[in-house]
Amino acid sequence: MTDFVQVSTATETRDQAVELARSVVSERLAAGAQIIGPVTSAFWHDGEFGTGEEWQLLLKTQQSRYAELETHLLKHHPWQNPELAAVPIVAGSKGCLEWITASTTPAE
Repeated sequence: MTDFVQVSTATETRDQAVELARSVVSERLAAGAQIIGPVTSAFWHDGEFGTGEEWQLLLKTQQSRYAELETHLLKHHPWQNPELAAVPIVAGSKGCLEWITASTTPAE
């Protein structure tokens, strides 16, 4: 198992994405957030096919912080059932991984 994950989610607006990014990084639940957008999404929702414009967030954190990050995102996300997906970071530069660890270790 890897010690680090990249978590993705999306919001309807840039402002929503920025606010989520600010909240998780300031709480040290993610070392950093990248906001990409707008992106076009195609999806099934409530049994209907749809397309829409979204803003994607990519969040880097320690695997051990994922549960807290997920809880925070579900509580503060503007959508009732947002997409949250974590993929392992199987390799990374030593400095980057050290930064993730230092940035997501809770302050004492």
